[in-house]
Amino acid sequence: MTVYESHSAEETFQIGKAIGEAAEPGMIYCLDGDLGVGKTVLTQGVAAGLGESEAVNSPTFTIVQEYHGGRIPLYHFDVYRIGDPEEMEEIGYDDYFFGDGICLIEWADLIRELIPEEARWITIEKDLGKGLDYRRITVR
Repeated sequence: MTVYESHSAEETFQIGKAIGEAAEPGMIYCLDGDLGVGKTVLTQGVAAGLGESEAVNSPTFTIVQEYHGGRIPLYHFDVYRIGDPEEMEEIGYDDYFFGDGICLIEWADLIRELIPEEARWITIEKDLGKGLDYRRITVR
């Protein structure tokens, strides 16, 4: 387990960038945290670490957004609106999870039964006692 402390969106981005630089094909990252905690900022950093130049936004209404401009394809999932894990089968999730890219899955708890055991979980938490912009980022 690794714990990072971030005091700004830029620091959160840089932590994501380091994760992207170290990522290897087939890795799955599950992002956990409340709304507005910085999951998309972290994902933007991961994309930058992969060398992706396309702007990365949350795929809330499309479930998965694909990026192929970096050294490894990035598949960014937002499963917040998934009502049943079977909906993931409709989009062929296993081709993504067991493919040649890396997957970043926001709200992965909603599809926990589909997540492979070797996936890495990234939890982003606020601590208002340490400031409005403080984030504790735990990777396990």
